[in-house]
Amino acid sequence: MTQNNSVYIIDGMRTPFLKVTGKPNDFRASDLAVASAQSLLNKTHCNALNIDEVIFGCVASGVDEANIARLIALRLGCSETTPAWTVQRNCASGLQALDSAAMQIKNNHANLVLAGGTEAMSHHPVILNQLMVAWLASFQRTRSLGGRVRKVAQLRPQHLKPIIALLRGLTDATTGLSMGQTAENLATKFNINRETMDAYAVSSHHRLDKAMEVGYFKDEIQPLFNAKGELWEADEGLRSDSSNEKLAKLKPVFDRPVGRVTAGNSAQVTDGAASLLLASASAVKKYDLPVLGEIMDSQWAGLAPEYMGLGPVYAMAPIMQRHTLTTQDIDVWEINEAFAAQVLACKAAWQDTDFCQTELKQEKAFQAIPTEKLNIDGGGISLGHPVGASGARIVLHALNILKRTKGKLAMVSLCIGGGQGGAMLVKSIDQSEVKV
Repeated sequence: MTQNNSVYIIDGMRTPFLKVTGKPNDFRASDLAVASAQSLLNKTHCNALNIDEVIFGCVASGVDEANIARLIALRLGCSETTPAWTVQRNCASGLQALDSAAMQIKNNHANLVLAGGTEAMSHHPVILNQLMVAWLASFQRTRSLGGRVRKVAQLRPQHLKPIIALLRGLTDATTGLSMGQTAENLATKFNINRETMDAYAVSSHHRLDKAMEVGYFKDEIQPLFNAKGELWEADEGLRSDSSNEKLAKLKPVFDRPVGRVTAGNSAQVTDGAASLLLASASAVKKYDLPVLGEIMDSQWAGLAPEYMGLGPVYAMAPIMQRHTLTTQDIDVWEINEAFAAQVLACKAAWQDTDFCQTELKQEKAFQAIPTEKLNIDGGGISLGHPVGASGARIVLHALNILKRTKGKLAMVSLCIGGGQGGAMLVKSIDQSEVKV
């Protein structure tokens, strides 16, 4: 039993984020997770047999990866008696895994938990449509050769039209809107023009370019090798030559021909994984573990699906209120870059008095989030957004930024398809500050 219900983040590792180019990449979601987690255990000198529980977020694991967290745990060498479970909250699945792990520690159900997120979006399936499924069922029931020949003759091109699971998954079933269309709604609601969105996207690439050049990701990325010995060392999404002029040439994707959301100012479809080790105070002391930070609070929120991109605002505000924090108290802000329009809309709503009074039930608006403290090293637009992994990645990177800048508090948040938001407040500390 732990005597101190504080939840500490020991450290984390992730894979490079690999672009989806139309065919399956070389790594399944479980491969990515195992690579990041094994590197983390080696880095922290943690024995897999000491882990009490394994929790991973994943939106769409492969058909051979049911309850992918259990598969990850066993492949890592965790005990067969170690429970493992998978969570799914769309784009915030990785953050949900961390929140779930924190609750297990707070409730004295575990002392050392491996948590994170993984997604191989290039492996999301192509599915037969219902017309073809019905035809196959009918064909199997037909026993005679003549009957089967007649069934084959009934096949039409529409039978062979596939369903792209990735595209269907990025569409809200209740409203019929794609995630990009919800971003268009926000651009209209907050009067965000195309030029401002493109400028934000360019900034994301330039920030990532600078961070990679300086080596800010070196200590958190585990290189990947495939069976042929080919190596991936860095995120593939960076376009260092990105410019407003180049992005201006791209056509709208979701609201043609007059829309503002393009492939250039949206998150990149990507494969990747991130793993973090969470511990109680007693586990830190027992296993002599390093400490990167502490989870202070978390919040989940719901909102209208057609404005799902505002989810971070609804989730961050209660945390700020509970801890009587001002915008200036936060040293690092991470708002996952699903779309430039979505991040810009969150910034606008945060400092809008009417919105804060009406939607957040507070007397006045928050002060503006400083540009120099938001997504400091780029985000989903430049890095990519493997939906199950991003929540875990941005928590890890926010803590790494705090460490290098000697900051204290970071606010991490994501919008969630279907009309939700998630946020987590984390604090930078070291092992000497852990009290049992």
